[in-house]
Formats: sequence, structure tokens, C-alpha cells
Amino acid sequence: MNEKVYKTMKTVGAWNIVFGVFLIVAGVTIGVIQLVHGGKLLKEKKEILF
Repeated sequence: MNEKVYKTMKTVGAWNIVFGVFLIVAGVTIGVIQLVHGGKLLKEKKEILF
């Protein structure tokens, strides 16, 4: 019985690590994309008319 519990905990722990790494990579990617688009907006700021 205990072996089954430990195997389940090991699998869940591994998936949590994989999911965490994925979230970090996705967050960094989205942050870089936002910085690039923000830079484009600042560069073209003088051409925007209200």
C-alpha cells in the first residue's frame, strides 16, 4: 500500500516540476513580447494623433 502512495506522489511531484518550468518559460516569453511591443509603441508615439 505504501509503495503505491509513494509512486503516486513521485509522479505528481514530477508533473508539478514540469508544469512549473513550463509556466516560467511562458511567463518569460510573454514578458519579452510585451517589452518588444511596448518599445514599438514608444518609438511610434510621435505619429499617434488624438
